[in-house]
Amino acid sequence: MPGDENLLPAAGLRWGVQDGVATITLSRPERRNAMTPTMWGGLAEVGAKILADASVRVVVIRGEGPSFCAGIDLRMFSEEGVPGEDRGPGIDDPGFGEHIRAYQEGYLWLRDDRIVSIAAVQGHAIGAGFQLALACDLRVLADNARLCMKEPALGLVPDLTGTKPLVELVGRSRAIELCLSARTVDAQEAGQLRLAEYVVPAGDLETKVADLARQLTSTDVTAARATKALLATAAANSLEQQAAAERAAQAKLLRGVAGGRPPG
Repeated sequence: MPGDENLLPAAGLRWGVQDGVATITLSRPERRNAMTPTMWGGLAEVGAKILADASVRVVVIRGEGPSFCAGIDLRMFSEEGVPGEDRGPGIDDPGFGEHIRAYQEGYLWLRDDRIVSIAAVQGHAIGAGFQLALACDLRVLADNARLCMKEPALGLVPDLTGTKPLVELVGRSRAIELCLSARTVDAQEAGQLRLAEYVVPAGDLETKVADLARQLTSTDVTAARATKALLATAAANSLEQQAAAERAAQAKLLRGVAGGRPPG
């Protein structure tokens, strides 16, 4: 881990930057990194700081202890609640939707074109934790990883930006089956369903993620960011539209490079 770590103990987060790679660690191992509104707010706060640092090219999200993230801290639904946590507005409060929007900000920044985000997943990634992994551009799973979209089983819908990437990765029909059954997907099946770019032995997870981060930071930074932005438009564009987008992106890139470069 980076030596200049920043701590957000109330949010259960640690983070630091080294050699162009920001590492965020979910640090509530006693609760298997279960999430709270304070943690979601902390992720948004850390994200804003990371995106303001032009040196950062890759962001790694990891969990401390045996689990990546066990989902929402279920004490949020109890009468006692989570110590130190504000329950937020009730469902009939006019600010309820904006409250969820604020939680989503902790996830949305991970798609920004300035970075490539990687979820390093070991053990359980449940509900909100699964959605956090889905918010990342890439997922590297330890072979002991277990994924589950638990919200429907709790009488909820997934509302932390996970439904769109899930459908894009596995298709609508499989997404329906995974969400409405709320079943657990092991690492091998996750790889088969394209929910992971890599599945590795648990002991090799950190090494694989570090190697991948080095590869991603080895390319030209301007070209990498422009390419990620271009790829983000591909699914919604027709072939002709995407070809035009490629031409425009290349021209914009080369205009910003002294002396220009040949196409291709």
